[in-house]
Amino acid sequence: MKQADAQVLPFSVAPKNICLLRLSALGDICHTLPIVRTIQKTWPETRITWIIGKLEYQLVCDIADIEFIVFDKKEGLIAYKKLKQLMRGRHFDALLHMQMSIRASIASLLIPTKIRLGFDRERAKDMQWLFTNHKIAAKQKQHVIDSFFGFSEALGIEEHHLEWNIPIPVEARQFAEKTLAKDQKVLIISPCSSMSYRNWSAKGYAAVADYATQVHNMQVVLCGGPSAIEKEYGEKINVLCDSTPLNLIGHTSIKQLLAILSQADVIIAPDSGPAHLGTAVGTPVIGLYACTNPDRARPYLSSDLVVNKYPDALADKYGETPGKVEWGTRVRDRGTMERISTDDVIAKLDLWLNSCQTTSQT
Repeated sequence: MKQADAQVLPFSVAPKNICLLRLSALGDICHTLPIVRTIQKTWPETRITWIIGKLEYQLVCDIADIEFIVFDKKEGLIAYKKLKQLMRGRHFDALLHMQMSIRASIASLLIPTKIRLGFDRERAKDMQWLFTNHKIAAKQKQHVIDSFFGFSEALGIEEHHLEWNIPIPVEARQFAEKTLAKDQKVLIISPCSSMSYRNWSAKGYAAVADYATQVHNMQVVLCGGPSAIEKEYGEKINVLCDSTPLNLIGHTSIKQLLAILSQADVIIAPDSGPAHLGTAVGTPVIGLYACTNPDRARPYLSSDLVVNKYPDALADKYGETPGKVEWGTRVRDRGTMERISTDDVIAKLDLWLNSCQTTSQT
């Protein structure tokens, strides 16, 4: 698209309305929210329309002052036809094209606007640069949240408000209150990622669950979605445990899961949606990383609790350090997560427990 067709960024005054295109996944929806909150706080009169995936909509559907348009990718061409119909007669001052996928880029063509803001050429994948006429500033080696703030910066907003404020319904809070122990610290284990190569072993999770229960008298709760692999993980962990974790895998709605995470004391998870949901509700997260770079995708507020075997995995596969490979490089080899030992995870749990004791003594 020709730059001459576009208006000028940054805006000198608050725009009347903007459209944000980020369909998935749950973790990246969490990464997007601070940018949305920053725009809302800086330009309270600007109307925001967010085109979002069906599952992801369940997480944020009750956020005030945002118009959500659900794009259900399972509907195929019908989803595009619905979006085209909804866009008829409308115009936006800008589109924030925050998803790098061909599906999202095709959808972006249906959004009426002169300003189509996307990632810089170096970071834009799946040919996203062909669908935008403005680019965020090129920056290297950023966490996903920091890279997303490039969109609000390009609009002319310098402030970064690290806020999520996802509403949790009363019913979901009550569910969590009835489910979780009141006289014990609560450890949530969310064992699975959407990508199976990022999953640690059921044996490892079971050993940590037993340690937390037997040594620290913690309540251990297993959480996750309804997929077959997640249910299988939960069953395996329970079989391998000497203790008896409460298995909620497949038995919570997204809002109930959010409530559980918000009322827990600490979470253990691989690079996954629940890890970033935990960050969004302010719960410390022990992140398990070997396949992906935690400097790019760790739980944003829990850097000290990350178990990081990514450098070891890179050295073994490529003979390189994180600083020498392309940012975002993954190691998908089977067994990569087995570089993480039970002792590694227990050490982080003990570190967190010690910090709790130090805080309570001050």
